[in-house]
Amino acid sequence: MPNTALRQTSLVFAAAMSACFSMAGTFAQGVPDYAAIVAAPDRSDADRVTDNRRDPVKLLAFTGVRTGMRVLDMGAGAGYSTELMARAVGPSGAVYGQNPADQGARGKAAFEARTQTPAGKVIVALSRPFDDPLPVDVTSLDLITFFFFYHDTVYMQVDRAAMNRKLYAALKPGASLIIADHSAKPGEGVSVGKTLHRVEEGVVRREVEAAGFKLTAEGDFFRHPDDTRDFTTQPPTKPADEFVLRFDKPR
Repeated sequence: MPNTALRQTSLVFAAAMSACFSMAGTFAQGVPDYAAIVAAPDRSDADRVTDNRRDPVKLLAFTGVRTGMRVLDMGAGAGYSTELMARAVGPSGAVYGQNPADQGARGKAAFEARTQTPAGKVIVALSRPFDDPLPVDVTSLDLITFFFFYHDTVYMQVDRAAMNRKLYAALKPGASLIIADHSAKPGEGVSVGKTLHRVEEGVVRREVEAAGFKLTAEGDFFRHPDDTRDFTTQPPTKPADEFVLRFDKPR
């Protein structure tokens, strides 16, 4: 083979190999077995009771959480969802669990206890305001989850516009913010956030999109059309209509 042809063949082969390595990097984050995560024998009995109303396998799948991701869990509470995220990202990932500084002692103790377990080793507790949830050195996150707590921010001293801008800035381009919450009646806006622990879905959409996010998917697995939406969800006494929304940061 002439030298010129040989060089051309070598360049084509090198380009092909480069493309393969690039694709391998793109798909390096594996898809966990969500059902196996939920079925893990070392999960607590209390969390298994919560599973009955949270349907965590479907929720995890909707988030698209992957091995090795860096995740922020907003309004982490006692850490039920935070631990599920930690199990999904595995030892190569990290999960930041945000709670306000005035979190109750019981919830704080429960959250701290999770960080001491094998499954919780990748959890980092953040005691910070909702509208300033992250230290300045925590950036380029792969995913943010905000489960059943957005409605609480409407009656707390939270600048929600600033909060949503901070969440937008913290994500990588193309990454997602997943919000799930209890649905209020159309027209109620944020007026029943404290009394019924609900928020109108349209308000959440408008506020989050105002920060630059794009709504890209909706989950219907928590929907209960028969919900009269006139009773409190805290504590939960019967199924409530709940929305699940995926917002992406444009690339």
